[in-house]
Amino acid sequence: MPLSLLGIREWGGALLMALALSSVAWWVGWWWALPVIWLLWLCVAAFFRDPIRNVPADLPDDAFLSPADGTVSAIERVDSHEAAGGSPAVIIRIFLSVLDVHVNRSPCAATVLRCHHRPGRHLDARTAESARVNESNLIILDRGGETIGVRQVSGAIARRIVCPLKPGQQLARGERFGMIKFGSTTELILPRPDQVAVQVRIGEKVRGGLTVLAALSPAPHDDVR
Repeated sequence: MPLSLLGIREWGGALLMALALSSVAWWVGWWWALPVIWLLWLCVAAFFRDPIRNVPADLPDDAFLSPADGTVSAIERVDSHEAAGGSPAVIIRIFLSVLDVHVNRSPCAATVLRCHHRPGRHLDARTAESARVNESNLIILDRGGETIGVRQVSGAIARRIVCPLKPGQQLARGERFGMIKFGSTTELILPRPDQVAVQVRIGEKVRGGLTVLAALSPAPHDDVR
């Protein structure tokens, strides 16, 4: 299983430590410690696994893929959202446990407009309050002249959001764009909630770059922002 280079500092550092500890254990004859050391390294490495995924090729243009692996924890409608240009929006929230893949993927083909990092708290990502007050990074994407959003939200364990995107960067549907290290939350924000057909339900397991979360037809020309 490939490991994400976005987490090389963590799994690479753990690898060097495992090698050093194994050398010491071998030198002093603590053979029993070797499987323990490498089992612990495998646990760390598993957080940063980055499975190869083939994005479904027959999806309609109005389909939005999940930006993360995890469990759908909330589906909300809000009266106003920055990612929708201040208009109403639908938010599909995904909770990532420490056992889930933590690489984020683009829900559709789009252009990066901007990223907005907000400092905040580090409450348990399973709570509703964490979505409002925790550290987060909002990525606003342009899709055919209309904006959508993907928001990375830290959790109690996750303390580092990784997002190297730059304004103007082109993303393909399902393309990797960042990760949140350890437990966290990822949101997909779509405009025109009356025209959003949500394809998942709360409690459902989803996979980044594979599961269709919702469908939203392109905006009519006179509605384009």
